Amino acid sequence: MDTKKLGLDIQINLFKFFFDSEYMHYGFWTPGLEVKGPNFKQAQENYTQFLIQHIPAGTKTILDIGCGSGKVADELIQLGYSVTCVSPPSILTEKAAERLAGKAQVHAMGYEDFSTDEKFDLCLFSESYQYIDMHKSFAQCMKFLKPGGHILLADFFRTEAEGTSPLGGGHRLVEFYDILKQQPFDVVEDLDITNDIAPTMILINNLTMDVVYPAVLMVGELIKSRAPWVYKFLVWKFRKKIEKNRVKHFTGQRNPENFKKYKSYRLVVLRKR
Repeated sequence: MDTKKLGLDIQINLFKFFFDSEYMHYGFWTPGLEVKGPNFKQAQENYTQFLIQHIPAGTKTILDIGCGSGKVADELIQLGYSVTCVSPPSILTEKAAERLAGKAQVHAMGYEDFSTDEKFDLCLFSESYQYIDMHKSFAQCMKFLKPGGHILLADFFRTEAEGTSPLGGGHRLVEFYDILKQQPFDVVEDLDITNDIAPTMILINNLTMDVVYPAVLMVGELIKSRAPWVYKFLVWKFRKKIEKNRVKHFTGQRNPENFKKYKSYRLVVLRKR
């Protein structure tokens, strides 16, 4: 089982149930917008608008890489863009295909394996860049972009801060810049929006500690009471993974302060030479 895909499938259901949102990305918290559950959807809408505002002028065709639920792609189509999506096979990708039926083609495969003769004005990565090998991402974009085409990516990267980060995911930012220097792309924009994104961690931490963690404990107690030997075996067999996930998810360390320390959230626009 691919735990990353499973996590994303669970995430969309949690966001839909608790926040009435089908967006998959973080929120962009503008001044005056209080960080609380009912406002999360608005913060996500702010993020989408911020993303759209940075689409280079003249863009008509977009390759949406890792389209999530297809929500952003749908909004781009409503704005008049022609969109093609590629996303790994999963329940989430199936939902995107249903949403975009008759509007856009959704290719259920990894970006590294994607192939087409079509050329695009823009390759879009909205919190999907962290899942793709950086060398391969540039090689693929080179093949699919028209001359003068752009890459627009919005995602978090790992900083070089000392200590062990309680927050997983993301490429190393210094490595990204090193690889970028070797690519035939010019930097049009490179914006650090970490402070605008970080408040999202308050809601994610609250959801994890107040909803997910109690549910995990209850499932554990149920297994322990019904099948104690199975419970003991599972705890012994997966003790390292259990402890790793406990520290990562259930110690309250997934907060804005650690996010700002260990992550750098960037919006980057690159132009193919």
